Amino acid sequence: MPKNILLLMTDQQRADYVGYAPGGKAVMPNLDRIAREGGWFSGCQTVNPICTPARTSLITGRYSRQIGTLTMSGDLFPQIPTVMQALQKAGYVTYGIGKFHYTQTHPWNTPRGMGMPLYAMREQMKAYGYDFVWETGGKQQLDKCYDHYAKYLDDKGLLDAVRDFMTACGGANGDTADHNYDKALPWAFEEADYVDVVTGRVAAERLREHDPAKPFFMKASFCGPHKPYEAPQRYLDLFPIQREDDFLLPDGQSLTGAQKEALWRQRRAARAMLRLIDDQIGMLLAILEERDMLEDTLLLFTSDHGDMLGDHFMLQKGVPWRQALNVPLAIRLPGAAPMGENTAPVELSDLAATMLDYAGLAPTQALSRSWPAYNDIIPSRSLLPVLRGETNAVRAFAFSECDFTEERAPGVTAEAVMRSRGGRGRSNAWQCITTHGSKYIKYLGYRLGEAPAEEFYDLLLDPDETINRIADPAYRAPVDEARQRLQYMVDHYPPAQKTWAEGFLPC
Repeated sequence: MPKNILLLMTDQQRADYVGYAPGGKAVMPNLDRIAREGGWFSGCQTVNPICTPARTSLITGRYSRQIGTLTMSGDLFPQIPTVMQALQKAGYVTYGIGKFHYTQTHPWNTPRGMGMPLYAMREQMKAYGYDFVWETGGKQQLDKCYDHYAKYLDDKGLLDAVRDFMTACGGANGDTADHNYDKALPWAFEEADYVDVVTGRVAAERLREHDPAKPFFMKASFCGPHKPYEAPQRYLDLFPIQREDDFLLPDGQSLTGAQKEALWRQRRAARAMLRLIDDQIGMLLAILEERDMLEDTLLLFTSDHGDMLGDHFMLQKGVPWRQALNVPLAIRLPGAAPMGENTAPVELSDLAATMLDYAGLAPTQALSRSWPAYNDIIPSRSLLPVLRGETNAVRAFAFSECDFTEERAPGVTAEAVMRSRGGRGRSNAWQCITTHGSKYIKYLGYRLGEAPAEEFYDLLLDPDETINRIADPAYRAPVDEARQRLQYMVDHYPPAQKTWAEGFLPC
């Protein structure tokens, strides 16, 4: 029978906003089923907590430093092999549905409607390895770009109204709790026209029409619970506002009553959006069952990065705290016994090797090129041995990095933004090594002659990452080991070389 692959993704979902994990803050019964019948990886860490870097790493099995997507600007170079291309070569029919965000061609100050014409580019986007493309740029991209969802709204005469509504929600990004512009307004249109409902409907249509004799890969990628926090009212009604003052503010910062109320409303909306997405997942699982395809389909659920939602006085992403860095990962492997929870370090890039391994392909070979240099260095590692109970871990530590300097206003230098994050030498650019029991962070916003700011957390004693042990003599050995590991990663995973000129052809 064909060995199908269904990759389910959300956008900006925290690892604790699930139902299957102890203390989980979301209600997602269909996701719970995937975790219960398969297993979940509570130590999964994104390789870069920004959309484009994380998403391009997932489909290439490489670190964002290797593929030129270290921050949210520019596009994934078409020469970099992808999972979808490898599966196509192996006979798979490949479907790309929902948010891709492999491209960030336009700058942030691009006027409305003058971003990327993604609908018109649908044939070009197939170059990443898709036979079928129905792409959304993301909620905040809707104002700039014209994607498949924009075309859907345009055909119904709703595009301008929805763009106006998104702006009214408070579309500008904030970084700290005192720069929180999102109003958490309820969706102002028919529920059937909500982006994730439309995405689910398109995915369902493809599953119903797919020839079961052929293996498929489908990426069904939803736009929630990313801001704007604009859940439909029916789903908001399922979740009363929980006014729990459980914000992690380790630096002695405090939140005003108005700031707390805004964050509570946003947290409620995030739960509501996830419940809506879970209903779409349930619909897709039901179709697989109806068509007798479920037991031949590898199910994977994850997100690109998390959401601070007020913890550490911060909003959204781009920082090395667990709320932004850790992502949910649940996998159901056909024929394998339920695994339960695995706490070992896992990287988001490992999904690439996992999917290729399931398809019977050698991941490194499938994702490599023989020329030019550094195109055969693939860090992704298959998780199938863990899911089958053959081993408990495939890596000793996870590597992550980020450079958020592109999120800056016109006229503000990259150096100024790099050095601006959170005081105490923290910066928007950093590198991180995480083990099961520790986290080491090196901030890169230092000048020549300065020592970089560093942090080290004992995650077993301090899971909330509140006590920096970098100067504690008792932690000298693990700190030195973390520094060595970080230096190794920087030294051994260089950017892949690319080509553009035509060489001489043999006569």
